[in-house]
Amino acid sequence: MKLIIQIPCLNEAETLPVTLADLPREVPGFDSVEWLVIDDGSSDGTSEVARAHGVDHIVRHPVNRGLARAFMSGLEAALEAGADVIVNTDADNQYRAECIPALVEPILAGRAQMVIGARPIADNPEFSPLKKLLQRLGSWTVRVASGTSIPDAPSGFRAYHREAALQLYVLNAYTYTLETIIQAGRKGIPLASVPVTVNRDLRPSRLMSSTLDYIRRSIFTIVRIFVVYKPLRFFTFLAGLTALPGLIGIGRFLVYWAAGEGGGHLQSLILSGALVATAAIFQMGGLMADVVAANRRLLEDIRARQLRGDIEARRQAAAARQAAAARQTPARRPAKAVR
Repeated sequence: MKLIIQIPCLNEAETLPVTLADLPREVPGFDSVEWLVIDDGSSDGTSEVARAHGVDHIVRHPVNRGLARAFMSGLEAALEAGADVIVNTDADNQYRAECIPALVEPILAGRAQMVIGARPIADNPEFSPLKKLLQRLGSWTVRVASGTSIPDAPSGFRAYHREAALQLYVLNAYTYTLETIIQAGRKGIPLASVPVTVNRDLRPSRLMSSTLDYIRRSIFTIVRIFVVYKPLRFFTFLAGLTALPGLIGIGRFLVYWAAGEGGGHLQSLILSGALVATAAIFQMGGLMADVVAANRRLLEDIRARQLRGDIEARRQAAAARQAAAARQTPARRPAKAVR
């Protein structure tokens, strides 16, 4: 059993050594533990720092592609390197590495294929009340969209079984945390959550430039989740919200018309008709989006099968090259005894 701990990085030359110093090289249940750093277009020598501190695998993006793409690059590289379990953690040492054995335990026990570390958000003084509220809102959204009960959906401290990692694909360029849980819930991947502890912040968050930016991105991500993963429900809600005042307006006009006073309320009838027509458009859009969502799930399954085949082919090719190199190396004859 091989465990690979992956760390997405963007200009983490200062904080990465602190994080690596705490990472384990031995974890119960695994024969080997390796480290993988994803350098997402850093300009401060993050890759060189990682190499100097003994990181086993380094994936470097020539330009910054975002946290979600760095995360996906790490999963694919870890799978290709033969990982049976992948742990994702942050380069700013937010999560305590001593919690890794507890994080992977549900996978080793066969109870889950994806485990999320739940932070003590309510007791963390470095989380503002607004951020705590948005964290709870994000977790609630994920629970509704995925049918799971994960208490801390935005947590990036996670463990993945290789079969779960093969099936995940992130569309959001901003963050992978919410979307991967929703995909796992929809695909029937067993999930679990374990409590973890955190360290004090070494630096400000790189995911937001300000509180306003964090609010904007959070709202956009939550709305996008419903549009992508619950399109029929989302557009049906919009259709109902639009149709209700339209139907009320039409009913009001009919009452006036029955009383012989309909001539003075044609404007409200036109507006009500426009609202009902808009509701119909929303509903049709929801049906079309639901068909697209079904097609996307099919493409995700095809991608998982192709990725599994590609990784297996690469591993077999690497094994064949090693075997060929071993055959070409002349066997060393035993030295003769000197009399």
